[in-house]
Amino acid sequence: MDVAVVGAGPNGLAAAVTMARAGLSVRVYERNSTIGGGSRTEELTLPGFRHDVCSAVHPMALASGFFRQFGLDQRIGFVVPEISYGHPLDDGRAGIAFRDLDRTASALGADGAAWRSLMEPLVRDVDQVAQFAGSPLVRLPAHPITAARFGLRSLEQGSPFWNVRFRGDEAPAMLTGVAAHSIRPLPSLSTAGAGLSLGAYAHGRGWPVPIGGSQSIIDALVADLLAHDGAIETDAPITDLDQVRPARAVLLDVSPKALSSLAGDRLPARYRAALARFRYGNAAAKVDFALSGPVPWTNELLRQAGTVHVGGTRAAIAASEAAVAAGRHAPDPYVLVAQPSLFDATRAPEGSHVLWAYTHVPRYSDVDQTEAITRQIERFAPGFRDRVLASSSRTAVDLENDDPNYIGGDIAAGSASLWQLAARPVLSLNPWATPARGVYLCSSSTPPGPGVHGLGGWYAARRALAAEFGITTPPSLSPTPT
Repeated sequence: MDVAVVGAGPNGLAAAVTMARAGLSVRVYERNSTIGGGSRTEELTLPGFRHDVCSAVHPMALASGFFRQFGLDQRIGFVVPEISYGHPLDDGRAGIAFRDLDRTASALGADGAAWRSLMEPLVRDVDQVAQFAGSPLVRLPAHPITAARFGLRSLEQGSPFWNVRFRGDEAPAMLTGVAAHSIRPLPSLSTAGAGLSLGAYAHGRGWPVPIGGSQSIIDALVADLLAHDGAIETDAPITDLDQVRPARAVLLDVSPKALSSLAGDRLPARYRAALARFRYGNAAAKVDFALSGPVPWTNELLRQAGTVHVGGTRAAIAASEAAVAAGRHAPDPYVLVAQPSLFDATRAPEGSHVLWAYTHVPRYSDVDQTEAITRQIERFAPGFRDRVLASSSRTAVDLENDDPNYIGGDIAAGSASLWQLAARPVLSLNPWATPARGVYLCSSSTPPGPGVHGLGGWYAARRALAAEFGITTPPSLSPTPT
């Protein structure tokens, strides 16, 4: 065996595919009985209702450099909704992010020109934005002008002056809804960067929904790995690196905490101390719903949106995220909602729907958020409660029990502060390599951070190929022979 990969999430599988494509023998070890990590799709509520276990809508699926080389859109089906996301307000109004930037700006009235001037340069160069956002912050950007435009906009939207360009409620609420994905206090440079990059993808490429659920992405990676003679073992927890020797390269899709435990004294004390300083963020609590019909949003355009950010105005969402940062459960929480069955009939029996929702909570919370999430959705969609056939709740503690990479329920696998986007898990030009010979970290705790994009695994694999095997030309990942 040339290569051992520990963890069969998207990053671990991306690493395994890359190594196998280089002609190496690869074996993946997964502690659970099923593969995919947070990208699994399962019947969590009722028979026939297929829910995404963690990730549901994939802004990076069409923007990720790895998935573009892998040809993911040629391997599985996607639906890209005309409305990437929507944001309801209490009086029935809603901010609507159409894929069409001009249509979005026109619908924003007095703030339309401001929205266009903020987003248009990023949307025009969306692939450059994706490359910049998907690279380590400690490196010089490949496209400095795009990076400068992105940086200036992040400074504005990450500062107390974030409302200066806007007059109404819808546009700032829309930006806050995407920025809040970061599970961080608002405003900040890191949340602004997340919001602007996700917003650029919303208009530049859309937010795609995979047909068959997130599991389809995993299945495509597995199929390619097996086609190139790779192997996968499930129910195979690895507790010491000796279990995967004599592999020449070991790639770990695990947390820095687990890396330190697995490698032990193979890592110098200084590096272990740096891993111990890595900070995990606050958490998500998730509820999946089986519904008798679609969500009855007051604003009918929301009934066509793939994603809906629930929580009200910019100020209201900032207050709810501040509560979580202070260790409290917000009384009116921000809720991220995905509606995949509007676009994918495979998710639920005819006439029925699945709904995916999570809110933010303090790390290690064991509080069931079913009622809090239901109440918030009902606020903007009266009658929602009557359409619920069944629900399945996972607290922050449950999320970690299901996937140990989510320390305390932190689905970002490490706080997405500006420092930890640069030092992930340590400050280095090659953060995937560890001081242990042949051992690499390839999880979301490495650059570029959270999301289903495979980039952490791809970057780690490319460095391992060069350092351990002398293979300096990355292998083709194309779905068709070249």
